[in-house]
Amino acid sequence: MTTSNHRKSEYNVDPIFLDRWSPRAFDGSTMPKEDLLTILEAAHWAPSAFNYQPWRFIYALKGTPEFDKFLDILIEFNQGWAKNASALVFIFSDTLSRPADGSEPKAYRSHSFDAGAAWGLLSLQAIKSGYFAHAMTGFSFDRALSELGAPEGFHINAAVAIGKLGDKEDLPEGLRSRETPNDRKPLSEVALEGQF
Repeated sequence: MTTSNHRKSEYNVDPIFLDRWSPRAFDGSTMPKEDLLTILEAAHWAPSAFNYQPWRFIYALKGTPEFDKFLDILIEFNQGWAKNASALVFIFSDTLSRPADGSEPKAYRSHSFDAGAAWGLLSLQAIKSGYFAHAMTGFSFDRALSELGAPEGFHINAAVAIGKLGDKEDLPEGLRSRETPNDRKPLSEVALEGQF
């Protein structure tokens, strides 16, 4: 059993898994590009089927015109808190396996699974780097695809806000009480031996 960040695991895991959570209160500070690229470097070392690495990270740093453009793609609710993030990242994945020999592309069934693995590593490296990451699907999927120039065959999976932890009192009143690490279902509900 591990205890950290007001959370307790049933089995002995590294505290980083309990320390990782998805806050909405960011401090509004800027982030050195090198810090963001370090986080994305870790994410791109995720495992993938056939080592295809289908993920693509389209990013913008606070204080740039691209950041404002990315923020505008989010739904209004997410804009209200993500505006204080230091970076916004959209995670895409290639739905097609495109052989280097130029032969016909084929459906790449695990593209979202693989991109999810990359998101997991991104979130853990953010913690190791002194930041937090909050993934979301509250945005215009159509606008993200068109305005960010996604090539044909690419799927948009999520947007991620990254930043330093801020004061929850700066959040809209309805979000303040929710600004705490949450628990998980008992392991026995999600890890089933032999069958459902």
